Amino acid sequence: VQFVESGGGLVQPGGSLKLSCVASGPNVYDYVIGWFRQAPGKEREAVSCISASDKGLYYEDSVQGRFTISRDKVSNTVTLQMNNLKPEDTAVYYCGAGVEYTSVRTICIQPRIGIDHWGKGTQVTVSS
Repeated sequence: VQFVESGGGLVQPGGSLKLSCVASGPNVYDYVIGWFRQAPGKEREAVSCISASDKGLYYEDSVQGRFTISRDKVSNTVTLQMNNLKPEDTAVYYCGAGVEYTSVRTICIQPRIGIDHWGKGTQVTVSS
């Protein structure tokens, strides 16, 4: 599975960005796909994930109500709409995918175990 990520950039606090991840490869329709982020000096953490069926969703507590994940199976694109961005959202954001062997939440919060394929990342900077 390979990814093309786009949509990062510099935005002021309170602003919005939309990240897109176009996935390609065998059986991509069967994977949980999500967005993860890594700030300097911190471990990579889950932001939001979506199941292969679109019915399972996970959001990290700090982004709940601000971020929305969606999946377009025709274009194999997973989009993360980020609103009301805060300085603490600053990080490199990565698209990742894993086989849906258990719940979306379990796969998402343990990326070292549940995520098999990673994108190269896109920088998101929230600053005035």
